[in-house]
Amino acid sequence: MSSQKKKAKMIAAINQRGCLLVYPLENRKEPASLWSELYPRTKMRWEWDQEGDNRVAEMWVLREELSRSEEVIYAKWFRNRATFFSKEVFVNLLAWLGSSQGRVTLPRSSQEALDSFLLDSPQSTKIIKENLGWQGKMMESHYNRALKPLWNYLFLVGYGEVQDSSFPSLNMAATQNLFEDLWRESQELEAASAEAFLLKKLGPDNLFFKYAQKLVKI
Repeated sequence: MSSQKKKAKMIAAINQRGCLLVYPLENRKEPASLWSELYPRTKMRWEWDQEGDNRVAEMWVLREELSRSEEVIYAKWFRNRATFFSKEVFVNLLAWLGSSQGRVTLPRSSQEALDSFLLDSPQSTKIIKENLGWQGKMMESHYNRALKPLWNYLFLVGYGEVQDSSFPSLNMAATQNLFEDLWRESQELEAASAEAFLLKKLGPDNLFFKYAQKLVKI
């Protein structure tokens, strides 16, 4: 199967399921992943050497390309894992979580980071750390704590990668800037109707739904 056909299949799976991890957690069936959608009878192994499964690395490349497609939305969301959303699920999550409607109070450091993204998006990990003066190992935990609520409440999305160090770095953007139309659409939705949509689309036992449910209660 060509890369183009795989990407089309991945997008179709994301839109059908609403929400998918890129890789499975310890090869469990739930929460569902793109790997299990494309290779349902194949256990994923993390070996990246010459004897490893090249489909693992290929999927990471396709993930980067999909994140820039704007056909689906990418974020470090479920337990800080690489997660894709269909647009309709993403819009309803924004409404249910209250992110676009001013119902989320962010810690000061998180708000500081978000303000920087709102002024300039996308930014790589290296650039945002430089802009906020959060470089160095001493500031690494501070940086991770500050960004976690922004990912959890979908104030941030991932948008490709840049080569700004020895390894590619995730490009991050304020949702409000990159997906302004979806942000505005979510502002028109009532939290109760958004919850009802997600409940019907994902199901009450869906681990993505349960994860969002916990965030709403915080």
